[in-house]
Amino acid sequence: MSAVTQRAGWSRLPLRAAAFVALTCVAILGVSGWREWAARDAVLKGAEAEMANVARSLTQHAEDSLDLLDSGVVGVVSRLEMDGTEPATIAKLRNLLEARKKAIERIHSLAIIDERGNWLTSPGTIGSTLNDDAFFRYHQLSPKREPHVGRPVKSLLDGEWVVTLSRRFNKLDGSFGGVVLATISSGYLSHFYEQFEIGRNSSVALTHGDGLIIARNPSNDRFVGRSVADTPLFRDTALQRPGGAYHFKSPLDGADRVSFFKRSGRYPLVLLATVDKAELLAPWRAAAISRMLYVLALVMLIAIIGAVLVRQLQRGQSMAAALVEKEAHFRLLAEGSSDMVTRIGLDERLRYVSPSSIGVVGWRANQLIGTLALAGIHPDDRPQVQALVDAMKRGDAEEARVTYRNVHRQNSEVWLESTMRVTRKENGRVDGVVAISRDITEQKKLETRLETLAIEDSLTGLANRRRFDERLKEEWARAYRERSSLSLLMIDVDHFKSYNDDYGHPAGDACLRQVAQIIAAEAQRSGDLAARYGGEEFAMLLPNTDAAGCALIGDRIRRAIRDAGLVHTSNHVAGCVTASLGGAACRPALERTAGVTSLVEAADQALYAAKEAGRNRLMMSGEVSNFFSRRPVSKPAQ
Repeated sequence: MSAVTQRAGWSRLPLRAAAFVALTCVAILGVSGWREWAARDAVLKGAEAEMANVARSLTQHAEDSLDLLDSGVVGVVSRLEMDGTEPATIAKLRNLLEARKKAIERIHSLAIIDERGNWLTSPGTIGSTLNDDAFFRYHQLSPKREPHVGRPVKSLLDGEWVVTLSRRFNKLDGSFGGVVLATISSGYLSHFYEQFEIGRNSSVALTHGDGLIIARNPSNDRFVGRSVADTPLFRDTALQRPGGAYHFKSPLDGADRVSFFKRSGRYPLVLLATVDKAELLAPWRAAAISRMLYVLALVMLIAIIGAVLVRQLQRGQSMAAALVEKEAHFRLLAEGSSDMVTRIGLDERLRYVSPSSIGVVGWRANQLIGTLALAGIHPDDRPQVQALVDAMKRGDAEEARVTYRNVHRQNSEVWLESTMRVTRKENGRVDGVVAISRDITEQKKLETRLETLAIEDSLTGLANRRRFDERLKEEWARAYRERSSLSLLMIDVDHFKSYNDDYGHPAGDACLRQVAQIIAAEAQRSGDLAARYGGEEFAMLLPNTDAAGCALIGDRIRRAIRDAGLVHTSNHVAGCVTASLGGAACRPALERTAGVTSLVEAADQALYAAKEAGRNRLMMSGEVSNFFSRRPVSKPAQ
């Protein structure tokens, strides 16, 4: 700054001071009003924070309560899928459910329902029935295995409103076997909410995702089961987020309320904690009147602030000149790079974008400046990037590197790698972040392709031998821990060498692909694994399946391959492509000296016996010793 400019700046100070004094009286009223309004906002923000803590705590309580129910339901489902619904099993489970209900106060009822809707547990366990069985229809029509939280319903036995949590269980063949049901009483939840004293006219309400009230304190009996689905909380798209403050006039009691809502991330639940706005602001009104008596003290405060402001303006002029020079150097470097260079302000908006943005994200620089820097990032990757930016804005990190997906103007999505670094003012305070981003989409595609090739058979699309060996070890360890059954099917296409000789290798490959599709179609559960073991030999791993279930699935596969009708003239018996299958089942926890290879060897020997017995058949490992004791051993031809 030149001396002339500096003197001109100082010469204007008296005029500014005079103007400031002249406007002091008006400023006093403005500042006073602003302060009182800020104090009012602080009261509301404090109430919102308190309501937020209550909402989060009670949402966690509701999730924990449902998790507690679900842990018992999962155990019953596991037992039913292992042991079936025989009377002896149901009798044991009935006693277990009764004991669990008595031991845990929050459990209202537990029950088992078969695939026809019959209650397998005694009516006394849950009452005779509920006034709505939508949960049963849901599981009957949906193959999903996760827990289902239903709408609040009323027990016809004791008149209690309850919320249901249920899981589907399957039969050994994967079909619908029935439902295990657990409920929590609305009265229990309302009584629990009484412990939170947040105001004389406060309220806490837990609602289902579709707007039906599950529990409320106070006046639970009056409002439970009532729908509030037509309120802005459920209709306004701006409020369809995980949680936030919410000011509204209650449709239930007509009071203006300050509240915080929290949507459960795991269950269809919404928790709303509220306090009466008039009651909340009453202390503030009284204090605001007394504070008006001290408004004259602001005159001195404003004078001090004015003097400080003048000095800061002079310093700001010097800093602005230095900043302009630095900005020029920055632009020169950024605009010569093929990578996209951006500058992000503390408000997370883009202050500068280099021209290379058109090649990286498809947008010109002038279209991006002023927009939110994280707006185009994929929702799944945004929290990670947001956390890094927040840490850098706080000064916790100087630089960071992150990979994420971003929207491209022409393509649907691109992968970017960004290197970010903090920028600071002369006083050391953070004033933004500079990010250098490059397109790594092709590199990501190559990485994904390599990962797929590592575990997938290229001809059939089934798991390859490496993936099979890994999963076999994992499932063996799981079956050992859970004391459950593990089964294995080995499948070999009969006379496949002669099929290749007769029809050629392309036809042989097509045959293997069709057989693989038939086998994959029988892998109906998420834990089942179909794999190409080698050549024309396939394997199917069946966790939590006993010998009978293994034989049932194996016979379905054998029939399906035969019924596919692939012509094979060298297969003189059937005239079409057939397969021989060997099956084995074990309980690792009861066979401590055995290992994963023992299961493979048992299934392989059973396959050998099936081929020896004439092919196109299934042989279980338990039948092998009897078979070989009746006939001499000879190696079958391929």
